[in-house]
Amino acid sequence: MSLYSYDVQIKRMPGNEDVLLPQKMSAAASGYDLHAAVSEPVVLQPGERRLIPTGFALSMPPELEAQIRPRSGLAFKHGITTLNSPGTIDADYRGEVKVLLINHGQEPFTVARNERIAQMVFQLVPTIQLSEVTELTETERGTGGFGHTGR
Repeated sequence: MSLYSYDVQIKRMPGNEDVLLPQKMSAAASGYDLHAAVSEPVVLQPGERRLIPTGFALSMPPELEAQIRPRSGLAFKHGITTLNSPGTIDADYRGEVKVLLINHGQEPFTVARNERIAQMVFQLVPTIQLSEVTELTETERGTGGFGHTGR
């Protein structure tokens, strides 16, 4: 049994009764596969990006966020991935979940209705208090940024 358990409500959008709801593809999977709720096939040309509907909306407690991430098989086999990755669905958003796909491949890719297009992973969101200060604590790294350790 998991240490944490949260109730997340899911609502189908009208006209999407045939679209599969998010589902885990194995017992230990961390992500729920999302399915395309396109009314007709969408062809993504190489370099093209499109917002793909999923046919559902969520209601989750404020301590959660849902992250939209690429599916590794689509990325490896076809060069299809998500932009703004991971995409964040905030706990107070009640609109349809949509996935921003891009075709980084060399061939057109067709997104069909009910095709698995991305995965959704739920994460805890801690409560943070930002405190403005005039000086930060020192570290060995200091201000070393991009590439500071070499290649």
